[in-house]
Amino acid sequence: MSVHIANQIIKKEWTDYNNHMNMAYYILVFDQVWELMLEKFKMGEMSAKTTSMSTMVVETHTTYNSEVKEGDEVEVNLTFFDHDKKRLHYKMEMIEKSSKKLSATTEVLSLYINLDARKVSEFEEEKVNLMDDFINLNSLKFSNKDLILANKLKK
Repeated sequence: MSVHIANQIIKKEWTDYNNHMNMAYYILVFDQVWELMLEKFKMGEMSAKTTSMSTMVVETHTTYNSEVKEGDEVEVNLTFFDHDKKRLHYKMEMIEKSSKKLSATTEVLSLYINLDARKVSEFEEEKVNLMDDFINLNSLKFSNKDLILANKLKK
C-alpha cells in the first residue's frame, strides 16, 4: 500500500555509461517529488523564502532494486510518513510503470530548521495539524515494515 505522489520520465542526461539512470539521479527524483509533499505541509520553497523555516535531510537509506533507463516512466509513492516535534520520517518507492518493478526506495529523516538561526525548531501547530490530518487520512496505506530509521523519532 502507498500514496501516489507523482510520475517522472527518465531523462537522457540522468543516464550514465552503463545505459541506465545514474544513482545520483534516483536521489534527485525522490527529492524533487518530496518537494510536492513539503508544499502540502507548508514547509517547502515558499516557506523557506517567506518565513525562513524549512527542512534539511540528516540521514537516508536508499536501495537500488531494478534499473531504469532513458525514457522509462516511474511512479513515486509514499509508503510511510510520520513526525515528532522537530523531525520528519518518510519512505518512498520508485516503480517502473510499464513493468511494475520496484526500482528503488529511499527512507529519510529530516529536521525542521530555522534558517535565520540555523537551528532545529519545533513545528508550528498549523504544520502539525496538516501532517496529522494527512497521516490520519492515509495511515492504512502506510507500512512500517523494513524501516531502518524508525527509532530516530522522539515521540
